[in-house]
Amino acid sequence: MSDKKMINLVIDETPVSVPEGATIMDAAEKNLGIRIPRLCYHPDLSLAGSCRVCVVEVKGVDFLMASCSVKVWEGMEVKTNSPEIRQARRDILELLLDNHPQDCQTCERDGNCELQNLAYSLGVRERLFEGVRKRRPVEASSRSVVRNAEKCILCGRCVRVCAEVQGIYNLSQHGRGFETEVMPAHGARMDDSVCIQCGQCINVCPTAALVEQSATEAVWAALNDPTKTVVVQTAPSIRAALGEGFGLKPGTPVTGQMVTALRRLGFEAVFDTNFTADLTIVEEAEEFVRRFQAEERLPLLTSCSPGWVNFLERFYPELIPHASSCRSPMAMMSSLLKRYYAEKMGIAAKDLFVVAVMPCVAKKFEAGRPEFHMEDGTPETDAVLTTRELIWMIRCYGIDLVNLPEDAFDNPFGESSGAADIFGTTGGVMEAALRSAVERLTGAPPEKLEFTDVRAVEGLRERELRVGELLLNVGVANGLTNAKRLLDKVVNGEKAFHIIEVMACPGGCIGGGGQPYPPQGYRFLDRRLLAARAKALYAIDSAKELRSSIRNPQIQALYRDYLGEPGGEKAHKFLHTHYAPRLPRGIR
Repeated sequence: MSDKKMINLVIDETPVSVPEGATIMDAAEKNLGIRIPRLCYHPDLSLAGSCRVCVVEVKGVDFLMASCSVKVWEGMEVKTNSPEIRQARRDILELLLDNHPQDCQTCERDGNCELQNLAYSLGVRERLFEGVRKRRPVEASSRSVVRNAEKCILCGRCVRVCAEVQGIYNLSQHGRGFETEVMPAHGARMDDSVCIQCGQCINVCPTAALVEQSATEAVWAALNDPTKTVVVQTAPSIRAALGEGFGLKPGTPVTGQMVTALRRLGFEAVFDTNFTADLTIVEEAEEFVRRFQAEERLPLLTSCSPGWVNFLERFYPELIPHASSCRSPMAMMSSLLKRYYAEKMGIAAKDLFVVAVMPCVAKKFEAGRPEFHMEDGTPETDAVLTTRELIWMIRCYGIDLVNLPEDAFDNPFGESSGAADIFGTTGGVMEAALRSAVERLTGAPPEKLEFTDVRAVEGLRERELRVGELLLNVGVANGLTNAKRLLDKVVNGEKAFHIIEVMACPGGCIGGGGQPYPPQGYRFLDRRLLAARAKALYAIDSAKELRSSIRNPQIQALYRDYLGEPGGEKAHKFLHTHYAPRLPRGIR
């Protein structure tokens, strides 16, 4: 029972009692079901109180107060609705709209825009304050994130998520008054800044001021090019989130329907990135065992998350030697498709167009890295679509995903273990690696395949795991502010870890910067939403007979027929990479 002091107040003539420190907005919503309008407010970020859409009347105070940031006091009397309050909110919203582009019907966020939805619910039906509108060029230098300052309402959510959740501090407000604009320091382009391309700013933006760099037109063009063989691979977390774009409850797996939809879009083959998640684990387990036995370059840092890799290269270059040299599952798959698969099918690599469907906008950046290009300079991954982009393409074709029959992935890259499915949630890479590494270290499969101690939706975990006679110190972090806490301990010599998993996005890939806009009743960073998606992946894992990556027969066949041994020369050439310190352009 909490011993926190309770505050008694009256909201809309109804007495309520709430814990000390609660805001008016919290008190109204949690006790009376009153949802006060808001724009700048986000429950997982610091309070800004800047948009003023949430204003209420407080008895004895001669001005309207921001309910999101004002804390209740004893005896407070609040009115959340009146003609004056409604008019004030509408005036504020109309001022925002009159400085906003009038392109809702062609805007990417049409139907998913908080500004648009709020205008409808508050009854704004005309522009009363139209005058000079700010004009800004679209800034599209980044491979991942497009910034459109004309659509920015200066709510500050992107600034706060970049600083508070990711610890990057790339965005801030510059200028004054009408000239205020959110951008990187010194007005730099996104591509020239310290942006790690994670896309969390896109997720929390209430409008289309920040969106992903779209690859849909390039994919349409390839699908309609008779000289191209177009194939697609889909990441583990896509199957747990795609259904949300078609009205399904969060956490509803749609693997088979997704495969069918991709075939109907025109892809000649549909491959499962889970296959190369298994391959990643085999290579990473081999790498970890060698380092563990030699007691060198520990802890091993997992390297599947491209946003995290960008962060490592920019902010912790001294730890680059600790990073696993394994490519991400996407990059491994594309490498094999352009080489092994193309050769097997008699297709010239230049005529094979590889599309990856990913939950992550940083994958667009990863696909463009020179390390992941063919010997002739062409990319191994030709285009990356986010989950949101795939939802739009399926809708564009009039495909009813919910009622589609289920289909299976194509071989030779279609069979995967349950360990690969859980790659999509934080702690999943660690758990998958442990299932294989324990068997490599002890000579026997682990007694229990579920390593629940490393499942960390809450953001950060440190654990000691007893494996036979061995004691492994492991760390798991998602969201880069959490990662800093672990990495600083390593840099300062405060704690010795054997292996650390880092995912750039909250919740891991299930909370990636390219995942669907949340359905009604949810929000980005919502732990309920992340937990539902994670639960779906764990359910897929537990239902499979094959749950350890090293026991995947297709993986074993690939080594036997093409790669040789795990960690061998050919495997290293096509499945591994290297990283280097990365600074913004112009800073050397």
